[in-house]
Amino acid sequence: MRISFLFGLAVVFSSPVLAQDLAAPAPADGEVVQIEDDEEGGLTGGSVVDRIDFDDLGIAIPAFAADRDVPTAANSAGTAALGLELARVITSDLKNNGLFKPTGPDALPRPTYPQITDPQWSTWSNRGAEMLVQGYVRAQGDGRLVVGCYLYDMALQDELARSGWIVPPSDWRRAAHKCADLVYSRLTGEDPFFDSRIAYIAETGPKDNRTKRLAVMDSDGANHRFLTLGGSTALTPRYSPDYRRLLYLSYVDGNPRIYIYDIGSGRQQLVTQNSNPTFAPRWSPDGKWILYSMAVNGNTDIYRVSAEGGPSVRLTDAPGIDIGGSYSPDASQIVFESDRSGSQQIYVMDSNGGNQRRLSFFGGRAATPEWSPRGDQIAFTYIPGDFNIAVMSPNGRNFRKLTNAWQDEAPTWSPNGRIIQFFRTERNSGKTSIYQVDLTGENERRLPTPVNASDPAWGPILP
Repeated sequence: MRISFLFGLAVVFSSPVLAQDLAAPAPADGEVVQIEDDEEGGLTGGSVVDRIDFDDLGIAIPAFAADRDVPTAANSAGTAALGLELARVITSDLKNNGLFKPTGPDALPRPTYPQITDPQWSTWSNRGAEMLVQGYVRAQGDGRLVVGCYLYDMALQDELARSGWIVPPSDWRRAAHKCADLVYSRLTGEDPFFDSRIAYIAETGPKDNRTKRLAVMDSDGANHRFLTLGGSTALTPRYSPDYRRLLYLSYVDGNPRIYIYDIGSGRQQLVTQNSNPTFAPRWSPDGKWILYSMAVNGNTDIYRVSAEGGPSVRLTDAPGIDIGGSYSPDASQIVFESDRSGSQQIYVMDSNGGNQRRLSFFGGRAATPEWSPRGDQIAFTYIPGDFNIAVMSPNGRNFRKLTNAWQDEAPTWSPNGRIIQFFRTERNSGKTSIYQVDLTGENERRLPTPVNASDPAWGPILP
């Protein structure tokens, strides 16, 4: 049964109340221009050699060379120092991925500028490297930086891939992430994910009275920024499919409101507000619709509302708590959690609310499902006692538990659907931190944040 449900002020408009809680707008991203074939010596293309066995590949990543050492707005020490930092970021990206064994620039000789396109093979073959990543950084007259990236196969003594980018000085880390993406994609055949961002809730104060602020950072934890000041509680952020907006839930005066924050302008718009408890807003894949859950008269159901505001449509009406809807990538289905069977379990329904059916039948409870961007798996919080992160196929089969801690919850997928982030709460202190794990259940690591962190949301690859 689907019932149209219209509640007060369910329209989009600027909110003068919450505007007082906004921090300074995040600095706008500059334009990152990929260099075309005929520019800068043809920095795209190159020979392609198939390689299947990429696990534990040794990769040498020396400092990027500079044609001349000049100061830049990115690094007052000059382009030579910036070349070292670029290689360090690339090394960290590939190391934390878990598939490779990179050796970074601090342990390697530094190639000269001419050697970037003419590698000295004997220098690197004696160091046990199977792959070599070299590059350069050059300052343009307009202040922008040109960064080139080359991947070489040491056994074949051949170039596998190359690319280059022109970036504003403030976006030099993006060039490093794009180089790491180039290497990762060429060696694994997977889509990239390093040049992306994460939204999350930054938590401060005692665990029984936390201040929760909306925050964002790069995929490696760098460039952290607060977007709200903490005067109102912020919860469950999600990036829009085009990356330009953030959806989140806020309690300003005790009443829940769903807002869309425009990343470029720092302005926000109100989608819905009401006095009923509201939870877990989520985008549709095309960015036109928003799912959320709301409790009315003791019953919590999932609703859909246009991102432009207007009336909401109720999609579930079973007795109990239905919450946490997540669309499949093709928008044909919605996965959600419900306790209609007596305990939290995972269900799926058609996007119009029809054909609702249970997926999880493996014992324990299951909550907070999120569909992989590849469409092949659903991640969720598995609760056999402790809280763990697990995955299953969209048909409910192939269950696998990926973590084994006291309280891991709220999974979110990398843009390529191969890594999951979540937040972990420590048993005694209540401290919360963001972690990630790959689909093998190995290579688990904590992401650095300046304060406690929860509710991560991994955004798409940056445009």
